Amino acid sequence: MKHINKNREPLSLTHYRSTIPSESREHKDNYDSYTEKNELRQSLLTEQGYICCYCMQRISIDNMKIEHWKPQTKYRELQLDYNNLLGACKGGEGSPPQFQYCDTKKGDKQITISPIDNHRNCEKLIKYRADGKIYSDDETINNELNEVLNLNMQTLVNNRKEVWFSVIEQLNSKYPKKDWKSAIKREIQKWSNQQGDGKYRPYCQIVIHHLNKKLSKYP
Repeated sequence: MKHINKNREPLSLTHYRSTIPSESREHKDNYDSYTEKNELRQSLLTEQGYICCYCMQRISIDNMKIEHWKPQTKYRELQLDYNNLLGACKGGEGSPPQFQYCDTKKGDKQITISPIDNHRNCEKLIKYRADGKIYSDDETINNELNEVLNLNMQTLVNNRKEVWFSVIEQLNSKYPKKDWKSAIKREIQKWSNQQGDGKYRPYCQIVIHHLNKKLSKYP
């Protein structure tokens, strides 16, 4: 999970919300009646660097969901609040429950970990093992990662492991004497920033986490 800095909401969302009378703002059809969802999707993709708000796999305007962090079923008043909206992957939609993840698995459950929380930065609360597993020292968050979001589903674990191992292999190949300090700093910058096309590299946080651990061992 990568921290997300929210941008200004799409003008179409601002305009649509202004047309809804105050006494009708909790009506269950308000979100479904908003027709400019591709503009909303594009806005979410841009600020997230085209990765899922939870698992960090690549998403696109044709292959994503609009996630309500606080579920619509419980927070009707927030269904059009841009700060409650995130871009998520399809999460195994249509698969058996054990193969669902991210928003699809979460459903209308509430979680405490948020990729947009500036006070509890998810990047500092979530860790990664070298085998690709995600975890947190916070018991509540750890349960949410595993049971609510199912982020340790084997496919995701394998994907994260593969990305991390590919970085290690490249470093070993280029710097066989393991004099990596300067190279690690460059790699952290590369994986922390969006590429020229505005996209983050998928599963970037596992790489950043482990590179920072390695960097901390240098004097």
